[in-house]
Amino acid sequence: MAKQEQTQAKTESKKPQDIIVDGTNQVAGRLCSHVAKLLINGTRVSIVNSENIMLSGDRHMIIGEYRKFLEVASINNPKFGPFHPRRPDTMITKMVRGMLPKNKPSGQTALKRLRAYLGVPNELKSKKTTQFEDAKIRRPAAYYTTFGELGRTVGWHE
Repeated sequence: MAKQEQTQAKTESKKPQDIIVDGTNQVAGRLCSHVAKLLINGTRVSIVNSENIMLSGDRHMIIGEYRKFLEVASINNPKFGPFHPRRPDTMITKMVRGMLPKNKPSGQTALKRLRAYLGVPNELKSKKTTQFEDAKIRRPAAYYTTFGELGRTVGWHE
């Protein structure tokens, strides 16, 4: 009985927090895995500066692979989808969604707790942002491609 009261007290003290993650100079995959874990645990996460999140690898290979991905369409009619994101904030949302159990109710509610923004919105400017240490880039920025650059080359108009 005492154990049950302790776990109940712990869950009451754990109110959903809001974490604001600054995506500047963060590697996309590592950032998304941290964000997905936070969302599963019930935390609300906002990602700001999503156009500055980095993809590691050869720039031409990344752009070529994404252009090939954009060619995937429906056989019957392209208006039926699939629809491919070109904006950096929607690209990062899709990456996080791929790391969540999106067909389960827990994954669907976790995805609703995610917000991704281009730049920093006015209501979040005064709040403290966090970055993940193991997601920071380790080499010079020339070895990476930003989501903003990828989006501009595949058809995103700011």
